[in-house]
Amino acid sequence: MKKIGHEVLFLHTCPGNPRNGEGTFIRLKDGRILYAYTEYYGSHRDDHSIARISAVFSSDEGESWTAPRILFEKDVKAENYMSPSLVRLPDGGLGIIYLRKEKMPDNGVTCMPTFSRSDDEGETWTSWQTCQIPLGYYCGINDGALVLRSGRILMPLSYHGIRYDAFGTCTLDLTKKGGSDIRFACSDDNGATWALLPAVIASPYPDNDAGFAEPGVYEHEDGSLWCWLRTGYGFQYHSHSTDGGMNWHAAEPNLCFSSPPAPMRVKKLGKYVVAVFNPIGFNCVSDAVDPWGNPKRTPLVCAVSRDDGHSFADRGLRGGSLRKFADDCRLIEDDRADSYCYPALQEVADGFLAAYYHSDGTPYFLNSGKITKVRFDELD
Repeated sequence: MKKIGHEVLFLHTCPGNPRNGEGTFIRLKDGRILYAYTEYYGSHRDDHSIARISAVFSSDEGESWTAPRILFEKDVKAENYMSPSLVRLPDGGLGIIYLRKEKMPDNGVTCMPTFSRSDDEGETWTSWQTCQIPLGYYCGINDGALVLRSGRILMPLSYHGIRYDAFGTCTLDLTKKGGSDIRFACSDDNGATWALLPAVIASPYPDNDAGFAEPGVYEHEDGSLWCWLRTGYGFQYHSHSTDGGMNWHAAEPNLCFSSPPAPMRVKKLGKYVVAVFNPIGFNCVSDAVDPWGNPKRTPLVCAVSRDDGHSFADRGLRGGSLRKFADDCRLIEDDRADSYCYPALQEVADGFLAAYYHSDGTPYFLNSGKITKVRFDELD
């Protein structure tokens, strides 16, 4: 595989800032690019530690960036804010969906998608409101919200039960926190109100330890939807909908996208549809894990479709084209000493930006944030 891209920003961690990542991009009306990300502060870096949403801005197509500024400081009742997704709303405003964790009186933790909007291009934002769906523990991946051609905002979520017992003291009888299924929150009024669609994508296997998690959705030009899912089964699984997400086909493995339990991101960028993911490559027989037990996520690669993403979902599975698919992938990161995950993507004038976690020489895969810029001519 050919190595592509060059570094344009590295959000290194430091004492008092133990983790930076899970970001999302948006193009502002004045041409600047806003990158919002989860900034952990204090002394702890796990998913339930103190975190807020911070942001940097670029005025030169991603080549340079401002100093970080706080976009959303967590409220006093929240454990943290994390995993933002920025969208351009149908009415022209900006919307952001992020996860808000709260420790409940029974000591279990809820994790709810939360929405705010801006009518001045991100300078000020409305107060947060929890999306009006049943209380529980939901995971929505960063950069994962999508505005459909119909104007509907779609937020794919993995549902992990009514509480996550992060502290081991919850009094509720909880479902296992490892297994999950996929559900879809939506808004048809620019984020003012939300509902869960009736469809659920469930694992075809009886286990409740791996399940499906961290989904993403791409809308094809014909309006059909393609949903891909993080799993513990060695591949990204996928499903399709032809009615705007009301119904989904049974999920099955996408044999193009071998994968450890790590998310993928797919977006239309210029004339290409680009998928960034972790294949099971350099470390397929390694037992290397981080201190939390996460599997090695190396390398980070880019796959390219020139037919609106259909080659990922269909033709890549046929005949000898699977080998060609692998040969056509490009390496964004390949240093086996580090690990990379949770990508976000943004088109720029001559290419695209890919942001992701970088272990940055530490044993923690969820450590620093890096943005790499890739030129479109590097994909040919």
